[in-house]
Amino acid sequence: MNNLQRIQPPVYPAEKVIIPKAKSIRLNNGIPLYLIEAGTEDIMRLEFTFRAGQVKENIPLLSSTCNMMLSEGSQNFSSEELNRSLDFYGVFLNQSAEKDSAGIVLYFLNKHIEKVLEFSHEILFRPVFPEAELNALMKKRLRWYMVNREKVQNLAMDSFFESIFGRHHPYGYQIHEHDFEKITPGVLSDFHSKFYTPENMAIIISGKIHSQTADLLNSHYGHIVLKSLNNEAFVNLPASEKLKKIHVEKSGTVQTAIRIGSMTINKRHNDYPGLKVLDSILGGYFGSRLMKNIREEKGYTYGISSSLSSLDLTGYKVISTEVGQKYCQKTIEEIYREIRLLQSVPVKKEEMDVVRNYMSGEMVRMFDGPFALAESFKSAWEFGLDNNYYYSLAEKIKTVTPDEIIELAKTYYKIDDLYEITVGSE
Repeated sequence: MNNLQRIQPPVYPAEKVIIPKAKSIRLNNGIPLYLIEAGTEDIMRLEFTFRAGQVKENIPLLSSTCNMMLSEGSQNFSSEELNRSLDFYGVFLNQSAEKDSAGIVLYFLNKHIEKVLEFSHEILFRPVFPEAELNALMKKRLRWYMVNREKVQNLAMDSFFESIFGRHHPYGYQIHEHDFEKITPGVLSDFHSKFYTPENMAIIISGKIHSQTADLLNSHYGHIVLKSLNNEAFVNLPASEKLKKIHVEKSGTVQTAIRIGSMTINKRHNDYPGLKVLDSILGGYFGSRLMKNIREEKGYTYGISSSLSSLDLTGYKVISTEVGQKYCQKTIEEIYREIRLLQSVPVKKEEMDVVRNYMSGEMVRMFDGPFALAESFKSAWEFGLDNNYYYSLAEKIKTVTPDEIIELAKTYYKIDDLYEITVGSE
């Protein structure tokens, strides 16, 4: 019985995923609409996305606060009426503002689509930003901010973004306590009028799509008059700070947060798929080199990871962990040692096979169901890419060679180019 327990189950390579294409049409006024027909349940996911992210704001907190306030009252409904109505029709509303984009996502039963479109139009194009609700929100956000200022991992990421993107760039500047006083209904209304516009917008819908979906969207959104595209908030490319090693003192902390990384390429670059494989080998999954070395062998941390992220203007890579203060320098040395090994020693076939299987399985998960399909579609579409990006990634996962991994590590993980941020008690 004990021998049987030690037999590993067979591993089968993931089959090639055929990704359904999004049907692309335009409403009468030119707003792009993407329909992804998938699923068997009478449920739909409707996303409205705008180029209204952090990169467009001229003061901190503006993009995220504007987005959070969209459902706090409109010209025809109070905040309570909007939220009560959404609950009545079983609509789940998710609002989000990221570095490049912002918008809302609604999940609902097909039979309620007309009501959903009615309320979404109120939320997106008729918000009034009531002062009482705004003051309550900013007090709550300030409390969150003060709590997060006590967490070394949050301080480390803020310092990391400031270092690699520059302290004056929207991707990089830090939020301060006095910034919460600058947000008023007037500045929110001004931001909304500039960036929550039909010419700045796209619609993505997925699920078992209602037969009249396109016509209904046209009736609610296709008549809005488009203006010229707003370019007022154009920003320069990020410019990294000169200082590469930064320690932020946070007395009384048990652990020290470590962030090591830099700006890098994004999904538009041909090397990006190969770099994704390299990232997985280094620290992108539970069996990665950083986890095996620093967690399992050394016991310095409960967890360590690396990640590769794309933004519209650039991309970034970061290695993240929290360790006891006495292990901080040893952990940093081991991180650099693992990077140097990737730059000089070919990855063995056994390790490559595990990474290939893991990444192939993750790709299957990315297209499992209509909602995942929509999220994956947007993740490529917002960079001007289509499903060919995922087919290229799948092919690179299968075919990347150890020599390619070495060249990618030499090119994109030069030790002298990496920023090293630590936050904790010395």
